[in-house]
Amino acid sequence: MADGRIIRLMRRLDELAALIQRERETLLSRWREQVRKLPSAQGLDTPTLNDHVPALLDELSAALRNVADQSIAQAVLGGSSPAHGMERYQNGFDIVEVVAEYSILRGCIHDLAESNGIAVEGQAFHILNRVFDEAIGLAVQTFATQQALELARRRDEYLAFVTHDLRTPLNAIALAARVLDSSAAPTGSIPMSPMLRSLHRNVEQLTTLVDRILKENANVQTESGVRLERRWLDLWSLVEELIHDLHPVAGTSSTQLLNRVPEDLSAYADASLLRRIFQNLIANAITFTPRGEVEIGARQRNGEGVECWVRDNGAGIPTDRLQGVFDKHETTTPDDAGAGLGLAIVKTFVEAHGGTVSVESTEGIGSIFCFTLPAGTTQAIRDGAAATPS
Repeated sequence: MADGRIIRLMRRLDELAALIQRERETLLSRWREQVRKLPSAQGLDTPTLNDHVPALLDELSAALRNVADQSIAQAVLGGSSPAHGMERYQNGFDIVEVVAEYSILRGCIHDLAESNGIAVEGQAFHILNRVFDEAIGLAVQTFATQQALELARRRDEYLAFVTHDLRTPLNAIALAARVLDSSAAPTGSIPMSPMLRSLHRNVEQLTTLVDRILKENANVQTESGVRLERRWLDLWSLVEELIHDLHPVAGTSSTQLLNRVPEDLSAYADASLLRRIFQNLIANAITFTPRGEVEIGARQRNGEGVECWVRDNGAGIPTDRLQGVFDKHETTTPDDAGAGLGLAIVKTFVEAHGGTVSVESTEGIGSIFCFTLPAGTTQAIRDGAAATPS
């Protein structure tokens, strides 16, 4: 009697395995029809949507046929599930959708078996669940790992970007302190020199810390998404404030900073990121223009948003370096001592706004860096008021 039950069990498992193989394409078609209702799956073509699911059906069939010779855990191959989790992460699925598509496939198999008079119960039910639970676990584990790695990468990138941008205000503070130290008269009851020495010492410590963080984050990438917090802002005021803050840096090299932004030009943008875009471009221009002019301007483009630029009449950039000037670690400083993040940061933040950035430069004449803020995110209070770069 026991042998008869085992034979019937094996026959039923084999019938289910054969049915899954025979109706494989029909099963996949029904599954895709339901999975396409998931938000992240709607734009995927059939090969991308299928991914490892055909291989999973093969694994399930093998598990059903091999149960007599192996334990269920041994019969579950599961080797393709981690790759599926990685693929779904790249496809933009969320973790709930990853689990949902497996559950949909499990339901399709139950429906197929029932329509063909095969009851998915007992050992067959147990094997089916174990195969799917194993696949879900491996796929979700890989998905979650990639998500955690991406979050860590973005955190490190943000740290590197912020640290890089600290250099410019730190230089301004240090230079201002030197000017005060050289011009302060020993009057009054407050000893200025000890206070200035303390200021110098603390700025040096901060600069060392910034350099160390930048060095430790030398391999950071710049492709990750940037979260924007847009609001209406006055471009002239933003640039004027930057010029005031950077004056000590420009003053040491007798570089004149000119604000050519119309006073009535407004933009709907992330103020913090826009400030950092201008700051990096202006600091870069000052480096190459020790005794000249740096012009910061903007204009309203008819129905196409706002164009901003930073122009200098400095040393210019060699032609063979122009193409990669916005690449990470491609430094344009004269002694190549920079971290090579400044212009990469500019490109990342401009593109986060949906804009583009470009550069034109001639050695011995100067450079002009232009970037755009697309229509729909920018506005001029009065049309035609902005100057046009020539």
